[in-house]
Amino acid sequence: MINYNLYFADALASLRQERRYRVFADLERIAGRFPRAIWHSPAGPRDVVVWCSNDYLGMGQHPKVIGAMIETATRMGAGAGGTRNISGTNHPLVGLERELADLHRKEAALVFTSGYVSNETGISTLARLLPNCLILSDSLNHNSMIEGIRQSGCEKKVFRHNDILHLEELLWAAEPQRPKLIVFESIYSMDGDIAPINAICDLAKRYGAMTYLDEVHAVGMYGQRGGGVAERDGAMGRVDVIEGTLAKAFGCLGGYIAGKAELVDAIRSYAPGFIFTSALPPPVCAAASAAIRHLKTSNWERERQQDRVARVKAILGAAGLPVAANDTHIVPILVGDPDKCTMASDFLLEEHGIYIQPINYPTVPKGTERLRITPSPYHDEAQTDLLAEALVDVWQRLDLPFNERALAAE
Repeated sequence: MINYNLYFADALASLRQERRYRVFADLERIAGRFPRAIWHSPAGPRDVVVWCSNDYLGMGQHPKVIGAMIETATRMGAGAGGTRNISGTNHPLVGLERELADLHRKEAALVFTSGYVSNETGISTLARLLPNCLILSDSLNHNSMIEGIRQSGCEKKVFRHNDILHLEELLWAAEPQRPKLIVFESIYSMDGDIAPINAICDLAKRYGAMTYLDEVHAVGMYGQRGGGVAERDGAMGRVDVIEGTLAKAFGCLGGYIAGKAELVDAIRSYAPGFIFTSALPPPVCAAASAAIRHLKTSNWERERQQDRVARVKAILGAAGLPVAANDTHIVPILVGDPDKCTMASDFLLEEHGIYIQPINYPTVPKGTERLRITPSPYHDEAQTDLLAEALVDVWQRLDLPFNERALAAE
């Protein structure tokens, strides 16, 4: 008799040995009190402050968003009732796709169940529809993009991160008439650095390539209407496909692509990850539309968040903490050791009531383990001061290196 459970136990033991086993924090978000939450710890419920949420602007608790969800659930029920093809194309979902197409100034948009799925199935389907397509992928692209490329079965070339010269070398070496797809992100979420979107679009035009831009960490956050870094940089009309999420700055759930009508319709008609899964429920679609509409006209959330981000970076930097420099809302604090990274997270949560999830391999390369902080418009000055004090305490206890140059400058 085969003991199948041993295979699973061995797989888990391997993860623990490699220091890659993940433990989830059981959190209860409190609408109206974000970033405060209740942590259901082994010892019982405790109040904590969340410093690593992807609900970047706190829109998950916005009255317009909650109100739209409640009203639509009361009127239409909880679920979508089927796939998009079989009764699931609900009216709020159709409206949501129109809002997204308008946000990015594109002819059409298509909503998926998550940002991961929109990348995985969007990229694979798009590339398969292009005969003998060559995919050129940034070396730091997200796993969902990598999986989409892999599932396409197309040839791929990986260019060094944000390296325009290397990308041009690869484009120059390709057959001029061969279909080519450049796949990259606007903001890379672990380091917080930004892609040279216009320069990549210049190369795409010069060498006859299409562009596919992942804006999941930028939509809602940048640009006059929240259209992302491409909108901010005046490049939105130059990018062929823009992919985004509804689960970060918009505070809801789902992913999407936006582009020309024929392209979007082709993906709608061929993508298995779209065709064979249930549609997003009407209440979620209505809530996401409310968030998008609000952020198209309100800059308060974006401006306030950038102010909070600048303050956090300044205070943590002045304390000598190793904050990685960037021009975005991502605040990485480098640790460089998986065990100490996990221990730092545990100390912060258990002793200081601060929740920051450790980021270890394979999310980041070995030796670059970090804590990733994402300040929101609702983190106040007192919470920022307490964060700095707690991090300094943890750094001292774990004998982690400080930035001596920052301390010497004081």
